[in-house]
Amino acid sequence: MGTAAENLVLLGDPLQLAQVSQGVHPGETGCSVLEHLLGEHATIPPERGLFLEHTRRMHPKVCAFVSEVVYDGRLESAEGLERQELEDVGAGIRYLPVEHEGRSQSAPEEAERIAAELEALRGRLYTAADGRQWRLRDEDVMVVAPYNAHVRCLRQRLPAGLRVGTVDKFQGQEAPVVFYATASSSGEEIPRGLEFLFSRNRLNVAISRARCLAYLVGNPRLLDVRCRPVEQMRLANALCRLVEFAEEDAKTSLVRHT
Repeated sequence: MGTAAENLVLLGDPLQLAQVSQGVHPGETGCSVLEHLLGEHATIPPERGLFLEHTRRMHPKVCAFVSEVVYDGRLESAEGLERQELEDVGAGIRYLPVEHEGRSQSAPEEAERIAAELEALRGRLYTAADGRQWRLRDEDVMVVAPYNAHVRCLRQRLPAGLRVGTVDKFQGQEAPVVFYATASSSGEEIPRGLEFLFSRNRLNVAISRARCLAYLVGNPRLLDVRCRPVEQMRLANALCRLVEFAEEDAKTSLVRHT
């Protein structure tokens, strides 16, 4: 197609998840054209293209994390998204630490914790960006997991009408409230390697599904994993930064409600 035109416009986001592929490509031959253009840059440099700098989904508090960790701090919320809020809970990033042992791809303890939190949220008044209000329903909640085994575990414990699925399945979808349940008890028990669970693209997709509230649900020991290559340290730092955002949001909410 490129050879048949004077100009070629590429539109996409290589910092989301790529299409599932069974092939193995040597070197960087598996990269998309946009990834080749970006090179070591997280976002497109001004001299190479146009960065669409406004999200029309995420509350500014959710966007702030995604922007800092994934998009060089260049992503901002469109006007009006700051109105998205849940009664007595607010908006932003939340962290639900759940202790468990020997869990690899599924953790019933996380399912129980999400069920309890959901019970506390259900029925609270939700305000949308356009000012409309309604009581939070199950269809306003999305539960995301990295592994199919954890999806099955979550579905067994959570209400039947709740949307529960993998990160890959929910790419492109959204909800006022999103839970991201990580399953593994520790770094040693992560299947498919630390790079899979801690993938920056995977974390980006999971958290950025949320309009109002994004919950990270996981074992605190995941924040203390043993990293070897520098890239693993960067991936672990992103998860730790997410928890820092949650702690900052919690302090802000506490001051506000007191």
